[in-house]
Amino acid sequence: MQPVIKNHSTITLIGKRQAMTFAEDLSVVMWQSFMPRRHEIENILGEDLYSVQVYPEEFDFGRHTPFTKWATVRVSESALIPDGMEKLVIPGGLYAVFLYKGIPADAEPFFRFIFTEWLPTSGYVLDNRPHFEILGAKYQHNHPDSEEEVWIPIKDNTN
Repeated sequence: MQPVIKNHSTITLIGKRQAMTFAEDLSVVMWQSFMPRRHEIENILGEDLYSVQVYPEEFDFGRHTPFTKWATVRVSESALIPDGMEKLVIPGGLYAVFLYKGIPADAEPFFRFIFTEWLPTSGYVLDNRPHFEILGAKYQHNHPDSEEEVWIPIKDNTN
């Protein structure tokens, strides 16, 4: 499983965020809160949903280490922010883009491979920017044939 390395420009998103840990995953609650209200967002670019994780610097990926997760859509920079939602700007930069096929509950080996096998031998290191998944046309919530793009922020190991 090899990623495609892409340089992505800045992304502007609007949505809802939720503090959580891997042990106490509140993703379903967050998405259930966001999805009925996404029609309130104007100037949406495309139909994809963006699931974003903002990890603190030096995040250890421990089961009980807190981080922030977002349920969002991509918008133009001038989009108004509906009440109860927030804007998130993801700075541009280099990403390793992997394709994940399956249900979220089965993703742990996929991510373990990325962080313990691929990354240490890739010539890249993690960059301190948000990680995100693009939930596009082939995404089917909790279906074994569901597909999503997983974007991992990286930078050259020589920097």
